[in-house]
Amino acid sequence: LAAHLHGQRCPPYVINLDPAVHDLPFPANIDIRDTVKYKEVMKQYGLGPNGGIVTSLNLFATRFDQVMKFIEKRQNASKYVIIDTPGQIEVFTWSASGTIITEALASSFPSVVVYVMDTSRSTNPITFMSNMLYACSILYKTKLPFIVVMNKTDIIDHSFAIEWMQDFETFQDALNQETSYVSNLTRSMSLVLDEFYSSLKVVGVSAVLGTGLDDFFLQLSKAVDEYEREYRPEYERLRNTL
Repeated sequence: LAAHLHGQRCPPYVINLDPAVHDLPFPANIDIRDTVKYKEVMKQYGLGPNGGIVTSLNLFATRFDQVMKFIEKRQNASKYVIIDTPGQIEVFTWSASGTIITEALASSFPSVVVYVMDTSRSTNPITFMSNMLYACSILYKTKLPFIVVMNKTDIIDHSFAIEWMQDFETFQDALNQETSYVSNLTRSMSLVLDEFYSSLKVVGVSAVLGTGLDDFFLQLSKAVDEYEREYRPEYERLRNTL
């Protein structure tokens, strides 16, 4: 994503929020690792890996107003701000710091949540459903425009997943090959998610080849329109109330 935008001569402002990542494959303008030392936090507070990430984010969130000032200063220079959150989804989505950071951004800038899923590992209908339930929970938690990006289409095309989302019968046929006890639950859940699928923005991309990114930015512009139309008025109302 960063390379694509640099190629378009539209360099993004990039923020890394994952304190436990070893190597970033892209240059970051703001990196949580410069502020919070993850291993030190684990040692100091006697925490495991996930607890260390949560506490690092909590510490960083107390200074997020400064990050907001940096973003505001870069508004004219960078059209896009990319914020990379920790890979452990629940650590960011369901933590206080995740909510603080998300709401701080959404109250000031058009904000879109991008859920990246591994298409090659979702060919099993039960794994696919697990991904969709994650996506659904994040959508309802963040209450922001939402795009599902099906990555790794260079390994396998994402058309099977689109078909599963659009055709209940096809998904049922795939499930019939499964004999585990979870398949019955998955069958029920697929009916529940029908409403979720109908309004979902889905894009297939390959991070390696860069294919599908034009389609992604098309969906992104629609998501920004959705933010302006449906979400900004609500945030302005909340700000006025406060």
